[in-house]
Amino acid sequence: MTENVRVCVIGAGPSGITAAKHLLQVGITNFVVYDRGKEVGGNWVYSDEVEHSSVYETAHIISSKRLSQYHDFPMPAHYPDYPGHHLLKEYFQSYARHFGVEPYIQFRTEVTRAEKQPDESWLITLNDGRTERFTHLMVANGHHWNPRYPSYPGDFAGQIVHSHYYRSHLPFKGQRVLVVGGGNSAADIACDVARHAAFTAISWRRGYYIVPKIIFGQPPDVINARLTWLPRSLRMNVNWLVWRLVTGGNKAYGLQEPEVNILEQHPIINSDLLTRIRHGDIHPRRDIARYEGRRVVFVDGQSDEYDTVIAATGYIISFPFFDKAFIDFSEGDVPLYLRVFHPDHPTLFFIGLVQPQGCIWPLSDTQSQLAANAIVGRYRLPADVRQRIQAEVEGIRRRYVQSARHTVEVEYHEYQHALFRELPKDAPRWQGAPSQPIAQPVGA
Repeated sequence: MTENVRVCVIGAGPSGITAAKHLLQVGITNFVVYDRGKEVGGNWVYSDEVEHSSVYETAHIISSKRLSQYHDFPMPAHYPDYPGHHLLKEYFQSYARHFGVEPYIQFRTEVTRAEKQPDESWLITLNDGRTERFTHLMVANGHHWNPRYPSYPGDFAGQIVHSHYYRSHLPFKGQRVLVVGGGNSAADIACDVARHAAFTAISWRRGYYIVPKIIFGQPPDVINARLTWLPRSLRMNVNWLVWRLVTGGNKAYGLQEPEVNILEQHPIINSDLLTRIRHGDIHPRRDIARYEGRRVVFVDGQSDEYDTVIAATGYIISFPFFDKAFIDFSEGDVPLYLRVFHPDHPTLFFIGLVQPQGCIWPLSDTQSQLAANAIVGRYRLPADVRQRIQAEVEGIRRRYVQSARHTVEVEYHEYQHALFRELPKDAPRWQGAPSQPIAQPVGA
């Protein structure tokens, strides 16, 4: 079933390399991975220069290593619970080497156009002018790289910087800085900037759950994993009670209380923000009403002057290689089965297009396994796939806050089990040597 198959994989980040590994696992060797960068790692390749990556100098993962590793390539024992970007890059590159993915990657090569042909094949145009034809296309270009900017009335006379371009606190030393956003990047950046800024504030449009990175001596996702046997409604109540006992609630910190349950929006996993608020290093602010020169007026009437506004307001889902009339998920729902399969394009697969309450990479691992088995004919979409897609979309609308970031939101364990259920019983396993851990650092 693999003789006439040729697969294009877009991206050599965490999702692209596991897609490549699973192609090899099902016996496909005629494939190419294109990546615009110079090394494996995608968004986790830190550089002082602003490129595709959005990672900043102090970035660490917000899910624990236990629930962030690929299924058959564990993170080393010497890694901490929350590795930083330098360890993660090492991990991804070790994965690519171990499974023999590296020879299939063409770096510094960008896919500028992907066009489906009448026979369901793909004509791929590259930035050097070459065109290549493939039978299948796996899109793993990530969705944390195209900045989404907020819009407010008035004009701001200072500088507005998106978090995508943030690298360290150094350019903001001595400034008055407002960080806008209720996500993990906003919290991290506010804590980082506050180390040397003259004044730091954080603006939220609604209340969010701030969950410490360690609860009762364990990462919260490890604790939550032990509760998955409970009905979802009961698990939400238990998680909320633990959050309330640990933090005391947002009101004690001058923050808005969340208006939804703890599993109905993406949480902020951060152990520093609440402490820095109570230390007076970070000042909570409501949503922005308007700009007046360097003055920012908030919806509660309070106002301050700022030198810089850092917009940690998320990203637009983008596929610059597709004609927008063909596929455009930049706004609204994402009508894909299991967030992978498009009902109208059987040779197209999306890998990593999820925003889990947990980590993307193990989910990409399973997505890739399922997609690779579909390519070789071991897996077929259900006959009622369109009805299932509609049910998934409606479920997301009911379950999560209605915002752009939640259009691809999934609950980690529930979604992982849904993928596992679809895997064919005869799906091949990796036949290479057993996984070897990354070497222990000298002096550790």
